Amino acid sequence: ILSDNQNLWCWIPDWLPSWCPTSQSQLEAAENRMLSCIRTAFTKEFVPVSCGNMLWTLAFCSDGVKDKTPIVLLHGFGGGVGLWAQNVEALSQDRPVYALDLLGFGQSTRPVFSTDPLEAEVQFVESIEQWRAKVGVESMIILGHNLGGFLAVSYAIKYPARVKHLVLVEPWGFPEVQEMVEADRPIPVWIKALGVMFSPFNPLAGLRLVGPLGPTLVQTLRPDFKKKFSAMFSDNTVSEYIYHLNVQSPSGETAFKSMTGSCGWAKRPMLQRLDQLHPDIPISIIYGSRSSIDSTSAASIKEMRTNSHVEIITMRGAGHYVFADQPDDFNNKVLQVCKKVD
Repeated sequence: ILSDNQNLWCWIPDWLPSWCPTSQSQLEAAENRMLSCIRTAFTKEFVPVSCGNMLWTLAFCSDGVKDKTPIVLLHGFGGGVGLWAQNVEALSQDRPVYALDLLGFGQSTRPVFSTDPLEAEVQFVESIEQWRAKVGVESMIILGHNLGGFLAVSYAIKYPARVKHLVLVEPWGFPEVQEMVEADRPIPVWIKALGVMFSPFNPLAGLRLVGPLGPTLVQTLRPDFKKKFSAMFSDNTVSEYIYHLNVQSPSGETAFKSMTGSCGWAKRPMLQRLDQLHPDIPISIIYGSRSSIDSTSAASIKEMRTNSHVEIITMRGAGHYVFADQPDDFNNKVLQVCKKVD
């Protein structure tokens, strides 16, 4: 019944942002605070792609490394360029680094996405290719976290000549849906009921729903983010940035919901399509030892690509946000991976 009435809920994103204490300028200010500790010179610009859309981009490119293959950082769901604050400086010592807000996220344009999962994925991928052409990058190492890892592989399948190496960090969307069939682990009725109740909503609708309480909610529910960046900030800089990232008008968030089935599984799992990825493209997969994300997909990728380079790296003491939990170890490992390219 609820699926027939989904249109009844479409008013929610329209009025909730005005109820939330946020704006584009507040997001920009929060991002500037996130980037304030970076001492390396970098540029910031909106890179135009198709349909009048723009991708917000940070570029780190000193004269000494400009001839090396650049690394392009793609954040995960609900993320933005500011979350790479502990990584871009170290990574850019060796090669050019670009960090961009994916279409529909962060400071990038927030267009209306198709509700078809394939078409929504194509919109993401084509925006990355249009960005590459506009920036003038011939080929690149793509590092993607979470949703960014999924899109990195999707991009590489379509544009293999542009990808020198894939670095997948805790990637989302690879395994097929696994039904819980164990008799001793049934899904409680109340969880099923909640899933039905909230299925018409975007994933972050709850954050908008609480309005002015949102910033406090982020600090309360995710105190770990403050700890992850404690070497840089002692205040609520990180939680404020995450809040402003995720209560703007939903766009990429809505596309992600279209691409996602029950319990967060991808409707178009990447493992089903991995045979389409060119065998010459090497893959490094990074997981945190303390992450709740199932890392068995990495073993499946290695098994499927017997004649290709697949490296599985586990970072001790790190959770899902590996690059923030253990930034020094993460940066060193990524630099080692990149050295194999040039």
